[in-house]
Amino acid sequence: MSHKLLISDANILIDVMAGGILEEIFSLDYEFAVPDVLFHEELREQHPDLPDRGLAILALGEAAIIDTAQLGVKHARTGVSNNDCLALALARQEACPLLTGDNALRQVSIIEEVEVRGTVWLMGELLESGIIDVDRAESAYDAMRADGSRLPWKDVNAQVKKFRNR
Repeated sequence: MSHKLLISDANILIDVMAGGILEEIFSLDYEFAVPDVLFHEELREQHPDLPDRGLAILALGEAAIIDTAQLGVKHARTGVSNNDCLALALARQEACPLLTGDNALRQVSIIEEVEVRGTVWLMGELLESGIIDVDRAESAYDAMRADGSRLPWKDVNAQVKKFRNR
């Protein structure tokens, strides 16, 4: 089995940790990675064990660092952060999809023609693969909602209903 790389921003990882499904996502046939700077600035302090659990920490090459700065200037009015631009630039560097739940970053990714996926897609992958069942997905979503996650709840409800009716 070959692993497909997915670059994640911090909020996807926060969602899956809130939902209690971190171990499950790392059992999917994907490799999850974040930019090194994003890990050190947003995740390391509270979640230093993420690399040991399966999260890859990747460095941006010189071209991607320049890309990050250009993205920041080009999309300054959208509300994307420097770390958002780092994740987008790394997804471009690695020619792979970006995982984000951040609406501004999602819109910028679409403009920049980078494939973007989110938590609902990730949960669909877990459900399709049989790693979790619909009851587990529903309880994970409930925990994410309680944690303040800003998921597209209409899509969540539709997904749960779809898998419940299989």
